[in-house]
Amino acid sequence: MTGRDRTEKTTATAPVAAAEAAAPPPEVLRERALAALLRARERTSLLTDCVDERELTAQHSPLMSPLVWDLAHIGNQEEQWLLRAVGGHDPIHPEIDPLYDAFEHPRAERPSLPLLPPAEARRYAAEVRGRALDVLERSAFRGTPLTDAGFAFGMIAQHEQQHDETMLITHQLRRGEAALTAPDPAPPPEGPELPGEVLVPAGEFTMGTSTEPWALDNERPAHRVSTGAYYLDTTPVTNGAYLRFLESGGYEDPRWWHPEGLLHLRRQQITAPLFWRREGGRWLRRRFGVTEEVPPNEPVLHVSWYEADAYARWAGRRLPTEREWEKAARHDPATGRSTRFPWGDAEPTAEHANLGQRHLRPAPAGSYPKGRSPLGVRQLIGDVWEWTSSGFDPYPGFAAFPYREYSEVFFGPEYKVLRGGSFAVDAVACRGTFRNWDYPVRRQIFSGFRTARDAAPGEGIA
Repeated sequence: MTGRDRTEKTTATAPVAAAEAAAPPPEVLRERALAALLRARERTSLLTDCVDERELTAQHSPLMSPLVWDLAHIGNQEEQWLLRAVGGHDPIHPEIDPLYDAFEHPRAERPSLPLLPPAEARRYAAEVRGRALDVLERSAFRGTPLTDAGFAFGMIAQHEQQHDETMLITHQLRRGEAALTAPDPAPPPEGPELPGEVLVPAGEFTMGTSTEPWALDNERPAHRVSTGAYYLDTTPVTNGAYLRFLESGGYEDPRWWHPEGLLHLRRQQITAPLFWRREGGRWLRRRFGVTEEVPPNEPVLHVSWYEADAYARWAGRRLPTEREWEKAARHDPATGRSTRFPWGDAEPTAEHANLGQRHLRPAPAGSYPKGRSPLGVRQLIGDVWEWTSSGFDPYPGFAAFPYREYSEVFFGPEYKVLRGGSFAVDAVACRGTFRNWDYPVRRQIFSGFRTARDAAPGEGIA
């Protein structure tokens, strides 16, 4: 994922049920888990087979691990959870566990560790996967919180996809010729011009979930919250809009910047989004080894929380709270329900959202009309992770499961919450309740934002 590595420890804390709702039949759960695991491994192979051994073992940025570390870490976590914790198997290579413990070894140290070479890492991950599929075939999907509704299999599929996103970030940071290709998203459909913002009425809604079977601990439990009426951008902020802020002197004007953000801006000499540069009167960007002109109608990408916050202040607006973001993404005013996704409860398709690395860029603003919310907000899922104004805090009634290190150790104001996923996120690790978090200085992640403003008194009141 975008922040520090998370699925790292195998010591379970006090368990919480993985699914309170009636689970589907075992054959349905098995098919779903198998599809998610196979899709994740196919993507892992794509990301690691497209470069040579030297590129796999190199550290392309001190912010990231060598790709070969991620590859073996994926296998090690799958072994610890699916083979040992669920299947009761003896460890295959217990001596390597410390090497792939992200809490024991920060990313900057990992190149100096005696890591498995690429060929051995691939063999190890393949051996673990073969045994894990045997465990899956025998699972009854009940009896323990880890096995109920196939939670452990879903957790591991999400973990691998999160590291696939991390490896895609590494590909963006690496220098040299492009190693990955993908078709561009289709242009948005023709039609009337979208409104710039949408009014979200005041009132209560259900935030979080107690029924999503593969939801992670920080998404739980469901609870009622309320918001005032507010306006939210119909689409994420685009490059073209962000360029107006940049070219108006926004990076030089301290009025728009959080004090810590201004200090970071000046220390790091930041003058534009990451990977942008001005050349001959044009703004260019580097994207997966290709240099191109910044497309004005795409959501802005690779901006920190501080940059998003400064833009919002410059525009006379603000970043939405996490609560406001989720209400816009899940609450259906007509029924009062909170749905799994903006368009309803159905799983995402290519018509709903830009997910799963089908494309290597966000889709133009206004795309995916079938993915809009009941109020008409677009692209809340996929394209870019969206910064919110909120710190990362537990929900009322939170209980760590299956270990404290996934969420609990990160709670606090030093992290800012991002929502909605990006083009680099797979559907298994993206839903209306999914929460991501990172430091407000982070820019290498696939992050963008949309803005909000309070409604006037009396607006949006039922």
